[in-house]
Amino acid sequence: MPGPILVTGATGNVGSAVVERLLARGVACSIGVRDPSLLAPRQGVTPVVLDFRRPDTFASAVAGAGGLFLVRPPAIADVRPTLCALVDAAAAAAVPHVVFLSVIGAEHNRIVPHHAVERHLARGHVPWTILRPGFFAQNLGTAYRADLRERDELYVPAGRGRVAWVDTRDLGQLAADILVEPSEHRGRGHTLTGGEALDFTEVAELLTRALGRPIRYTPASAFGYARRLSSRGLPLGQVIVQTLLHLGLRRGHAATIDPTLGALLGRRPRTLTDYVADHLQLWRP
Repeated sequence: MPGPILVTGATGNVGSAVVERLLARGVACSIGVRDPSLLAPRQGVTPVVLDFRRPDTFASAVAGAGGLFLVRPPAIADVRPTLCALVDAAAAAAVPHVVFLSVIGAEHNRIVPHHAVERHLARGHVPWTILRPGFFAQNLGTAYRADLRERDELYVPAGRGRVAWVDTRDLGQLAADILVEPSEHRGRGHTLTGGEALDFTEVAELLTRALGRPIRYTPASAFGYARRLSSRGLPLGQVIVQTLLHLGLRRGHAATIDPTLGALLGRRPRTLTDYVADHLQLWRP
């Protein structure tokens, strides 16, 4: 009988959704964290020590795992001694399947760290599926939240680029389902978007209506955006990657609507309006 599925990034938006879906399906999971003692006990969830900057934690974390959900922490830019090394540990432990959360277009974009992980999986010896989502609806409640609460502003270097926003709750459901039933997804990469594309002006208008106060979109310069991220204490590597990803929106990198997510879920993907309506408290002053 397969062991629990190991989930990395389990405290993040997608990872937590993976955990919830696994538990809903009656599948036990383990979650990789630096300090398991900080987590409250939970039925069906086993914390294990896993620190991407400590390769000595990898072998014990993947031992007996029935699958691996792999996420790149934003602060990690050098993936070879971290994520790629964990993939190698999973292969050595005969983990039956890895689902890697990449980003849209990473298979062709050598600049983003996800590209190297994708190549490593393709060359390796562990069965895999790659999920390539577009921009998350949840960015409004994480990366953009401070500007929205403090300034009533969306401040990103996206120009007039449109985004087919995808909800991480849908991604978590799909990732968990693939880990439980991987056979049709082995060796495949799925591009995943929501079912509608909105630019940031339209997003600001949506937030204005939902919150009942004016929200404006300010098209930032790359330098201005990077400076604001730095002022919030983000590490340089994360600032560079996040800025580059947003600049790609100007060139339409996240504008195309792909039907794959809805087809695999068997239902309509959640919309950005759905996400905002479910999380209004995040942007209250």
